[in-house]
Amino acid sequence: MTGTTTALDAAVPTPLQEVADERLARHGVRLLLKREDLVHPLLPGNKYRKLRPNLAAAVAAGHTALLTFGGAYSNHLRATAAAGRLLGLRTVGVVRGEELAGRPLNPSLAAAAADGMLLHFADRATYRRKAEPEVLAALLDRFGPAYVVPEGGSNAAAVRGCAEVGSEIGDAADVVAVACGTGGTLAGLAAGLAPGAEAVGIAVLRGGFLPGEVLRLQQEAFGGRRGRWRVADGFHHGGFARGTPELAAFAAEFAARHGLDPEPVYVAKMLYGVYALAAGGAFAPGTRVAAVVTG
Repeated sequence: MTGTTTALDAAVPTPLQEVADERLARHGVRLLLKREDLVHPLLPGNKYRKLRPNLAAAVAAGHTALLTFGGAYSNHLRATAAAGRLLGLRTVGVVRGEELAGRPLNPSLAAAAADGMLLHFADRATYRRKAEPEVLAALLDRFGPAYVVPEGGSNAAAVRGCAEVGSEIGDAADVVAVACGTGGTLAGLAAGLAPGAEAVGIAVLRGGFLPGEVLRLQQEAFGGRRGRWRVADGFHHGGFARGTPELAAFAAEFAARHGLDPEPVYVAKMLYGVYALAAGGAFAPGTRVAAVVTG
């Protein structure tokens, strides 16, 4: 083990690039892209911001292993595996879905395994209970002592790491939009923004639970609510990792216009939401909207 996280040094602050698009200009909205996808080649976007403080804590405490959780297509599992390899830490990934154990690995899980992650496929009932002390104790008893990182990497340390994104944007934007899955990135981003700016989390999954999660994470990280923020539902296009022909067409057009192919699970839905909100009059003329490209 290296005993240091310098192997995770990244290109920060990441660029903030303005793009011209008449579809937004007709509503008086300017779009800037916060290019978090460029922060680190193996830990793009919010994965780097969330994982780095957790990895620093793990190394400082003398841990030699990480244990974390994710679905079959989890970018978090893939990033954790890569970080573990870079730092010389053993990694265990608890994957939702016992039925996946006998199937060929998809590209995300195959990449995690190639980086040395031991994959454990849990039944869905047990996975839902993953945060309960007895379930965690059983996993640590089976796989050995480890620093536990929650699903999606969202905890108080991760939230404080994501606050850096808001601080880097500073007063360059009036509204900052970010894809919202577990709520950690939005919780931190909002806390780091300049006074008067608002963070909008575009929910990429159904359920309506995100406002409560964001508030809980801010309470854990900062002791209470921080910054102006809200969650915008209605742009999940069927649920997590699902899409529609309309979303696919939007993403293809955005790529053709701006040379950036938006990642489909998070970024495309976030950008679609920004354009839909602008068309619906959600932003006053002259509003500068920064869209965080997380992957």
